Amino acid sequence: MMHARFLRYPAVAILAAALFSPFWLLEDGRLATSTSQAATPATRAIVSNGAHAALDRSPVDLVLTPDERRVVTANQRSSTLSLVDSASGRVVAEATCGEHPTALCLLGDGKTLLVSCQYSGDVEIYAIEEAGLAKLGAIHVGMHPYGLAATKDGRTAYVALSADAKIAELDLAKRSVVRTIDVGRWPRQMALAPDGKRLAVGTSGDQTVSVVDLAAGKLDFQHRTGGGLNIGQLQIDKAGKQIYFPWVIYRQFSVTPGNIRLGWVLATRIARAQLHENKYREAISLDVPGLAVGDPHGFALTPDEQWMVCSAAGTHELLVYRTADQEFMSVGGPGDLADPKVYRDPNKFYRVPLGGRPLNLRVSRDGKRVFVANDFLNAVQVVDLEKREVVRTLDLGGPAELSLARQGQAIFMDARRSLDQWYSCASCHWEAGPNAVAMDTRNDGSDRTYKTVPALYNLTRTAPWTWHGWQKDLHAAMRKSLHDTMLGPEPTDEDVAALVAYFDELTPPPSPFAAAAERDAELAAAVARGKQVFFAAKANCSSCHSGAYFTDGEIHDVGLGDEKDRYEGYNTPSLVGVWQRVKLLHDGRAKSLEEVLTGDHNPAKVSGNGELTPAERADLIAYLQTL
Repeated sequence: MMHARFLRYPAVAILAAALFSPFWLLEDGRLATSTSQAATPATRAIVSNGAHAALDRSPVDLVLTPDERRVVTANQRSSTLSLVDSASGRVVAEATCGEHPTALCLLGDGKTLLVSCQYSGDVEIYAIEEAGLAKLGAIHVGMHPYGLAATKDGRTAYVALSADAKIAELDLAKRSVVRTIDVGRWPRQMALAPDGKRLAVGTSGDQTVSVVDLAAGKLDFQHRTGGGLNIGQLQIDKAGKQIYFPWVIYRQFSVTPGNIRLGWVLATRIARAQLHENKYREAISLDVPGLAVGDPHGFALTPDEQWMVCSAAGTHELLVYRTADQEFMSVGGPGDLADPKVYRDPNKFYRVPLGGRPLNLRVSRDGKRVFVANDFLNAVQVVDLEKREVVRTLDLGGPAELSLARQGQAIFMDARRSLDQWYSCASCHWEAGPNAVAMDTRNDGSDRTYKTVPALYNLTRTAPWTWHGWQKDLHAAMRKSLHDTMLGPEPTDEDVAALVAYFDELTPPPSPFAAAAERDAELAAAVARGKQVFFAAKANCSSCHSGAYFTDGEIHDVGLGDEKDRYEGYNTPSLVGVWQRVKLLHDGRAKSLEEVLTGDHNPAKVSGNGELTPAERADLIAYLQTL
């Protein structure tokens, strides 16, 4: 029997049956969707490189050749690129690329492809040939390259250096870095203006979209989103005036059923902002009462700009909006929930269930089809916007069955595990890492005591858990998170086992600062000196941050407590991956390692053995960034 709240919203009632379970596991562990049958071992066997057959592809980005005969995908888990025939669905070739590919960019000739390889620190260059992909070279940029953009003449490209708060300008002929420009923390997705003069960058660490004046070689301004997290795929309109992008907003209210349903905890938006003027962004709310949108990610305008399409990774669907009918609102807007005039009218808005985890997308030249990279399906889906359905699934290959850890990852990324599908675990722990805000989940039984979002790497090896370390049972912690923080259905024993398996498999991304030290003798010397400072009695860092994961697993009171906290003292956080964080200490009061070491957690206050000199502090930071 349908819940009464659906009956108040006719459009929701129609959608509920189609959307509530678009992604599930079959008894044999294979993935099924409401739009296509689960892939069989036979259809998985079409990959040309058998060495990768047992690996999930996990496509995260894709491009279409100008004639749309070929699709190329960046496959993150297998560190490969797939060249696919769009008509037959056949994988023509698969090429091994650098580790953890993240974004693709097709140059103006329609034949040359750029790939950002995040963990190996390279932008690789490929020629798209009729029967394969030929590697032409690579440019080492370091600092975890992410989003890509290129000028129409194919001479210059730009890449977001997500670990270094910069973008790099590349000379593609010389295969070199021309310059870097400061843009803000965690630069990821990017879009280049049609005239090539300005660049928009989603800087999620600052909760902004940064606009770069490329002629001047500097950051012009940052658009504040207002609590925005996880900024998705950007697009600039064909007039070169406005930037469109989706994001998640955190609104700091207590985690209660009423607040969640009002969109006062986590909610979703699409914004548009001026490319040439620092005016406050305009936005629309995406969340439908009773059937919210989880984790918007990919975004595009159709070529005629009459429609906006957005992938929702957490609710496994494609959102389609008629642009002219959306009332974008600026200051004071856009309101907590989607506009009823929009979500009740299928001519203004509709949802296409996709299953899996849809990420970046591209629209065909005629504006009638959307190609979506789907992580958990190991596939590209082709959505017909007129038929409002998936008409083709281009299978990239991979295992016929999901591993237990992969099942756990699917749960972690699934917004339907929360009340009315408002958010997933990944909404806060982006890619299982930290986020840019301090949040109040009421996990410790207190209210309005905001804590930074910790990375979850090495979770199974760093007991106890929570900031106060009161949780000694990881399985119980998983149940509490899903049932109390997410306010979702009670998880089964199998759900919990899968989540723990996923966390057990998680490894932190490699430090790009450690990689840089291997190439730079001066930096390597600073790191060596910093290590000595870390372990010496003066700073005494290692008395708490000890062992393989730089935590002793003990509770310490170093004078940073909040009177509203239910527990005294704090669980020593692991320092592995500390270079990623933009909020530090339990409440995020420090915004950098420099602030940690000169502020309330100054080693002189903690150890009582004297102030570090500026040189010692600089060396210590250099070492910490390599962990």
